[in-house]
Amino acid sequence: MTRFETYSLETAPDKSKDVLETVNKTYGFVPNLLGTMAEAPALAEAYLAIGKLFGKTSFSETERQVISLSVSRRNGCDYCVSAHSTIAKNNKVDEGVIDAIRDDDAIGDAKLEALRKFATTVVEKRGWLDDGDVEAFLDAGYDRQQVLEVILGVAMKTMSNYTNHIAGTPLDEAFSASEWHAPKSRVA
Repeated sequence: MTRFETYSLETAPDKSKDVLETVNKTYGFVPNLLGTMAEAPALAEAYLAIGKLFGKTSFSETERQVISLSVSRRNGCDYCVSAHSTIAKNNKVDEGVIDAIRDDDAIGDAKLEALRKFATTVVEKRGWLDDGDVEAFLDAGYDRQQVLEVILGVAMKTMSNYTNHIAGTPLDEAFSASEWHAPKSRVA
């Protein structure tokens, strides 16, 4: 595997220092994902910008975490499933919901399950959805705006998932209690 550096505030390229300082102020530390993305300042900036926009969608925090976890689970991203499990717990997402996604099981809440399935299907089919895929999501109580907002979440997590796959980003201590590993096939 090609080695990628995980930069700190002190070692980051000059063009990434502002981004990492912002992240440090927001989270109290620089997650290794952003430290790795600092190699490409535009990627780090884009990831944060998309994350901010994703936070402005019509989805609740729980729904945003369902999307983030589901996409990361489908993409087999150890780092992001671990990190978002911790983030979800910190945001009071029901642990049964988190565990169901991590285990690739159905969520007990029908609407959240429809969201999990839809986000996973978008990834699996690379956006080439059948009318039935969209209709099932709409029938669960979501709307057309949210169909497109799922794409925003998929884009954001694809950026981080692929970065972690290529760079082998080490898991932060802050997320270690929720460590997760993809099945041997790397995707489930």
